[in-house]
Amino acid sequence: MHMKILVAAMATMLATGALAQANTGSHNPVVKDATARTAKMAADGRNSFTESQARGRIEKAGYANVGKLAKNKNGVWQGMASKDGGKVNVGLDYKGNVTVH
Repeated sequence: MHMKILVAAMATMLATGALAQANTGSHNPVVKDATARTAKMAADGRNSFTESQARGRIEKAGYANVGKLAKNKNGVWQGMASKDGGKVNVGLDYKGNVTVH
């Protein structure tokens, strides 16, 4: 009897974990954190942000008219945007940091 309960409990935990993981959309916890941050230099690394998520982070950091973004060889989303009346090159690294270069 106890074995059946244990097996049922384990099956429930596995199923719940699998469903929770399937609904997140990303394994990168930074993607789930909507906080806009800036950094002087972009961190190289595998970027889990989609182009749409990257655009949203850049806009949240105060940039407008964000153009088409493309990932560079270091995993950083890059593109043009405007801020304070001027155009700038912006980037978003895998940590969610917005950079200007």
